[in-house]
Amino acid sequence: MPYPTRQLGKNGPFVSSIGLGTMGVGIFYGKSDEEASLKTLTYAADRGVTFWDTSDFYGTSEATLGKWFAKTGRRSEIFLATKFGALDYSDPERSAKHLPNSMPSYIERQVEASLKALQTGYIDLYYQHRVDPRVPIEVVVQTLKPFVESGKIRWIGLSECSKETLLRAKSVPGIGEKVIAAQMEFSPFELSIEKNGFAKAAEDAGVAIVAYSPLSRGLVSGKYTSPNDFEEGDIRKMLPRFQPDNFPKNLEVVAKLKAIAEKYNATSGQIALAWIIAAHPNYFPIPGTRNIERLEENSKAAEIKLSTEDVKDISAIVENADVAGARYPAFAMPQGDCIPLGQWKGE
Repeated sequence: MPYPTRQLGKNGPFVSSIGLGTMGVGIFYGKSDEEASLKTLTYAADRGVTFWDTSDFYGTSEATLGKWFAKTGRRSEIFLATKFGALDYSDPERSAKHLPNSMPSYIERQVEASLKALQTGYIDLYYQHRVDPRVPIEVVVQTLKPFVESGKIRWIGLSECSKETLLRAKSVPGIGEKVIAAQMEFSPFELSIEKNGFAKAAEDAGVAIVAYSPLSRGLVSGKYTSPNDFEEGDIRKMLPRFQPDNFPKNLEVVAKLKAIAEKYNATSGQIALAWIIAAHPNYFPIPGTRNIERLEENSKAAEIKLSTEDVKDISAIVENADVAGARYPAFAMPQGDCIPLGQWKGE
């Protein structure tokens, strides 16, 4: 049976209803094993999980995907998303302060750098990874227009933007219609986009929500109960939600999800992903893994049919949860707005 798909945005292509995040392939979650990652990518492609997400910010992730494309010749099977602008490592002063870069000259350089690393002639979906407050989003989208016209980029996305920034991007004449996705954090522990009106604005604009960290970086699994469960180099050691005082309260939510999961002979993670899909027709969760066993567990979630009652019960659980700890430390919290076009003075 073909893997379930759905349309990405109002006018975008059909892609796998659950995608694959590849940040852990290259950085942030401890040591990575390239050979194991390559095998996991093959398994994902064979399984039909073909909506892949990476970034120029994810260490060796783009290069590993590029090796897979070169080795297998299966590039055409994959809907490939990558990103630019989270950090510019060629500017030590800004990167040390965790400041993004969306200057036009930088974007132009990064498009070509990602194409080279990925060993491909085109990128299916190219995101601005973080909004640069210095650069109007209209300038960003216009900078990408020649790459869309040449076929090097097929669709455009934004990540961690405000609804105002998203709507400005959609309104750019002659190119705004190519903006079809917004990658935002969403999980049973992170519902901000529904509370602040972003999700509704995106849906009304025909823009899909690509939900990153849909399992709250593994918290939903219940596998982790302390920061000591993570190896050195794992980003979760520094995240507020994973600190010792916050674990007990957050695990109460996991226990409630596990109780529902037992009815389906499923894991709490599978139930969380199944709920995201069932309750949100416009959402595409992209759980990350470099492990075949975990990939199979995640992918099965798209085949779980939750009852209407259970969808409502899960929604009630997460909406009433008293989540402990912010999703990022204060210094790393994304900023979603940029200056008006009228204030742009050029580089």
